[in-house]
Amino acid sequence: MPASFGNHSTGEARPPVNTPGSMLPDSMRTDRLLLRGWRDEDLAPFAELNSDPEVMTFMPALLDRRESDAFAARIGEQLEQRGFGLWAVEVPHVAPFIGYVGLSVPRFTAAFTPCVEVGWRLARAHWGRGYATEAARTALTFGFERVGLEEIVSFTVPANARSIAVMERLGMSHDPADDFDHPSLPAGHPLQRHVLYRLTCTSRS
Repeated sequence: MPASFGNHSTGEARPPVNTPGSMLPDSMRTDRLLLRGWRDEDLAPFAELNSDPEVMTFMPALLDRRESDAFAARIGEQLEQRGFGLWAVEVPHVAPFIGYVGLSVPRFTAAFTPCVEVGWRLARAHWGRGYATEAARTALTFGFERVGLEEIVSFTVPANARSIAVMERLGMSHDPADDFDHPSLPAGHPLQRHVLYRLTCTSRS
């Protein structure tokens, strides 16, 4: 499953909630998946997917090994600090690491921030199996029921049909009036325009 610039970058931002790291579960299971903390052995396959041009189609640039490792380190820190974040995903007895799915706080300022975003990035070999949707549903449940969030958003470029399909399967809604130009990209950049999807605690099915 590809991801856009909105799905995903991490950095320091003012989170809309203050959730202690002690709330962080050791792992969360779905019917087919395990969402868990990161391990050293995840770094090599994570770097591989971050250097895959197809996975990174809707990101501004590929990541080299150093950049990928630094990204993983930030993810781990934020899981501990916030009590939620981008969990490593594995398919038990099939694949020990396929990417990440989870919640993060965007680091830029826009009309809808501060907020919490649900996002995903999976290795290409595991696209088309419903893994992103399955894991994201669990992340949303955690965000609403454990963290106490009132709303969770997701965003991507209009061309990212795969991620938009996931958002819609999750029951997220899109209002064209919410669409925005990503402030971290220069004017005229082909990935600048983004669509915003929302899901509230009261509207989820």
